[in-house]
Amino acid sequence: MKGIKLGDYNRLIVARKVDFGVYLDGFDDGDILLPTKYVPQNLNVGDEIEVFVYLDQEERLVATTEHPLAKVGDFAYLEVAWTNKYGAFLKWGLTKDLFCPFREQKNRMVQGSHHLVHIHVDEESYRLMASAKVERYLNHDMAPYRHNDSVDLLVWQRTELGYKVIVDNQYPGQIYTNQIYRDIHIGERTKGYVDVVREDGKIDVMLQPSGRQQTIDFADTLMDYLIAHGGRCPYGDKTEANIIREVFGVSKKTLKRAIGDLYKRKVIVIEEEGIRLV
Repeated sequence: MKGIKLGDYNRLIVARKVDFGVYLDGFDDGDILLPTKYVPQNLNVGDEIEVFVYLDQEERLVATTEHPLAKVGDFAYLEVAWTNKYGAFLKWGLTKDLFCPFREQKNRMVQGSHHLVHIHVDEESYRLMASAKVERYLNHDMAPYRHNDSVDLLVWQRTELGYKVIVDNQYPGQIYTNQIYRDIHIGERTKGYVDVVREDGKIDVMLQPSGRQQTIDFADTLMDYLIAHGGRCPYGDKTEANIIREVFGVSKKTLKRAIGDLYKRKVIVIEEEGIRLV
């Protein structure tokens, strides 16, 4: 028994051609239409193609070569396209918008607003659905991370301590205000680094690695800046910390360490006006 993955990417074989597209072999789920506008040139019966499978307006399986903003199992920050008496419909990059019923909303969704949601298949109706009650879909097991491990972050909520984030599309995490050296916003996806995994399973994360790794990473960034600006950088030990934060998104301490690292490697000269490449 083999079926397709609804709300996900599938590699399917062309079963037959029709005037309005091609039908793909959906295994136990039957043939699935790929409409003409998504059919690549020179696609023939027996060829394999990767498609995203979802439900059309009549709740029938349909395929597309478009790439939605998220798939089943993902968290995503989506805009409300329209609403009706049953709930809200979110833009996710496909012809048919994604439904979020009132029972899955934390606050009443209105057209034009943005919300962080989880995408899943509703067990009762077998419909693709979004839920703003993301806490229930987070993994609260002890995460297998170590200090300075690189992770993917989705910024979730502003708090008194900083920002809640979703780590690697599954774990709850927190960035504290004193670890933030640039502007971040709800819905932003960014790279992060693990500080510590707490006993309650939550993860404290940073926007930059700590220690030696942070110095090495930012030294590379500083070299890129020098190359892009004629070999000169006007920022250094005498520069105000808020200016460094605004330009590079790091602390003054990090900049000084990176300058020291490049100086030891004898690739820069430190001057009154800043630094320059040798």
